[in-house]
Amino acid sequence: MPLIERIRQSLSSLLSSLSGGRLQAQSASAVHLPVNLGGYEFVQNGQVSSAQMQGVDRQLVAVVVALLMWGMVMVYSASIAMPDNPRFASYTSTQFLIKHVLSIGVAFVASLIAFQIPMQTWERLARPLFLVALVLLVLVLVPHIGKGVNGARRWIALGFMNFQPSELAKFATIIYAADYMVRKMDVKERFFKAVLPMGTAVAMTGVLLLAEPDMGAFMVIAIAAMGILFLGGVNARMFFMILGVLVAAFVMMIMFSPWRRDRIFAYLDPFSAEHALGRGYQLSHSLIAIGRGEIFGVGLGGSVEKLHWLPEAHTDFLLAVIGEEFGLVGVTVVIMLFLWLTRRIMVIGRQAIAMDKVFAGLVAQGVGIWVGFQSFINMGVNLGALPTKGLTLPLMSYGGSAILMNLVAIAVVLRIDAENKQLMRGGRA
Repeated sequence: MPLIERIRQSLSSLLSSLSGGRLQAQSASAVHLPVNLGGYEFVQNGQVSSAQMQGVDRQLVAVVVALLMWGMVMVYSASIAMPDNPRFASYTSTQFLIKHVLSIGVAFVASLIAFQIPMQTWERLARPLFLVALVLLVLVLVPHIGKGVNGARRWIALGFMNFQPSELAKFATIIYAADYMVRKMDVKERFFKAVLPMGTAVAMTGVLLLAEPDMGAFMVIAIAAMGILFLGGVNARMFFMILGVLVAAFVMMIMFSPWRRDRIFAYLDPFSAEHALGRGYQLSHSLIAIGRGEIFGVGLGGSVEKLHWLPEAHTDFLLAVIGEEFGLVGVTVVIMLFLWLTRRIMVIGRQAIAMDKVFAGLVAQGVGIWVGFQSFINMGVNLGALPTKGLTLPLMSYGGSAILMNLVAIAVVLRIDAENKQLMRGGRA
């Protein structure tokens, strides 16, 4: 009798395990695919149901929040003395901090909305979004619509913030380039059918950006588009041909633009008598700030260069203030955070491509190229390794539209990661 009872219990256990066998098999097979499954669980009701998203990539969110919070502190530190300048005499010491916090708030709401949009919808919106970006780039050049600052017309005043169409153009170009490569996948080996149309679109964007002028944004867009073409499967011969054309175009722009040429010469010797008070002024004071910081910095709030010596300390040269106040340690931490962030975004894109979500994967990798390349240029400029260029440090520098589009792009990457994990759990994205 005990033996019969034992057999009955064994059969009951076996039937129970078989009822959940399908789900367990899916989970076991998912282990072998390159996707982190943490944070996404099934809700079972008699049969396998679709996956329920119960979280996001917490490490990615934590790094983004850390950069935002540190950037907020440094924007306040770098701009606290701005009211002493007659140009900002009507401002309070917290004016730039308040605007920056409001921009982060608006960007947070926009990113929550962007996260709710499926990647299939982004794919349908790729071409209309790119056209909207082009229209805004034209409108910003129209008098009384575009707002000029320091000789450049790059902003459209919206009342609560000044919107910079070039930031939207970066995001729109990435979405459009990813969609374009998916549509042209069968002819990607043919230059005139695969590469030339995309090159024409980037060239149109470049002409409008150079008219502002904003060569920095054009560089980021060109590199991101070229990177997506390469990752999308364009062969090496065509890739190096595109790279050669881009390098030649940038060399010609520098050769035929006296003020850009002056910047290059000033970068080579910023402390010379000819450049120290001219084109090399920002770079020389950026290097002085970083040099003063030494290993551990002079302490938060102790920067001297931000006291009207270093122009644009709260925007393009925020890293120099970080270097002065936190020293080599602070600059190294910032570099490592951006390195980790870029690598994580690229891994999410690779995971999507591994599951045959080519559009989503190329979008994520395009965002990774954008964040990585722009932060690399900004850091290089601040450290004197690259010529001065008007590019902000993503997620940290003061700037409403830049923060807005940075967070929207990160939200789209988080959406891609969420869909990856949902597919791995057997659900539908």
